[in-house]
Amino acid sequence: MPNSPLAGKDPSDGKRNQRIATLALYAVLFALALWIIRSFIPSIVWALVIAIVLWPLLQRLSPPRRSATRANAVALLLTTVVGLFVVLPVVLIFSQVLHEAHQLIHWIKDIEQNGLPMPGFVDQLPYGGQIAQWWQANLARPLEGSPAIEALRGGHVATAGRHFGSVALHGVAHFGFMLLTLFVLLRSGPKLAEQALKAVRRVFGADGTHLAMRMAAAVRATVTGLVVVGLGEGVLIGVSYFAASLPHAAELGLVTAIAAMLPFCAPIAFGAAALWLFVHGQTIGAIGVLATGSVVVFVAEHFVRPGLIGSTTRLPFLLVLFGILGGAETFGLVGLFIGPALMTVLTLLWREALR
Repeated sequence: MPNSPLAGKDPSDGKRNQRIATLALYAVLFALALWIIRSFIPSIVWALVIAIVLWPLLQRLSPPRRSATRANAVALLLTTVVGLFVVLPVVLIFSQVLHEAHQLIHWIKDIEQNGLPMPGFVDQLPYGGQIAQWWQANLARPLEGSPAIEALRGGHVATAGRHFGSVALHGVAHFGFMLLTLFVLLRSGPKLAEQALKAVRRVFGADGTHLAMRMAAAVRATVTGLVVVGLGEGVLIGVSYFAASLPHAAELGLVTAIAAMLPFCAPIAFGAAALWLFVHGQTIGAIGVLATGSVVVFVAEHFVRPGLIGSTTRLPFLLVLFGILGGAETFGLVGLFIGPALMTVLTLLWREALR
């Protein structure tokens, strides 16, 4: 059939068009799947990050040929530990807040009837006379009927409470889905890892496998640098709280440790503690807390944390800092761990380009 429209066409063109159409279909289906589970992506990413961190421990607890019962037991154990690691501090802090709420209510009633006494150090401040005069005119008198008290009694507090409850319920739901996903990942960890590496090797070759392993190492090192160093900062600064006889020193040390896991947030915690000591006339204790916190944070943020993260990822200090801060700004809290991993990819690609 010399006049057939199919004559003269290269069969390879048809196969290439089929491959392009297949890849386009795969891309559309993949994008559609991501859109369907978009609400659960943060929970899945958190579970992946935690699974990567726990991977060495999972390998130690699980032999190569493990039974299904042992796999379920190990996964359940590790998932429970992760859940308690998050839940127990939250419960402790929340119970303490509820306990202090009664004292806060009594304090609000007292200032409503008697006003807010002026601290003694105000007279010693620059322009202390003017500040004292304003304080006596606006705060030292009974505050019953003032706009601030009426706002507390009005609907603003109720609205804020409902918003907080909605956010808390949303967070609890996502935390539950994260734990469920983590359990599945840990139970099927070796099989999933083997399949993932095989897929990466097939698509990107040996270089892709090496890159994926380096990214996992970067995530693990970042978690170690943020969490472990943050706990260490909380313990050391918490010692200064005890030395200064700060009330609830253990709970405040825990809050400081959580804040220290986030870049540059620890000074907010120990600065507030020092301010409380200063307001209550404990100037020496306030100076001690400020000095201890400043030294601990300076050493941890400039030497220990960059050393832990950079030694594993082989990233310069500046890229570690940009990765952590930029990742947090772009992806939220989970970006703290994604950012350095992406910086590792960028560094490897740059080094490969220079070869």
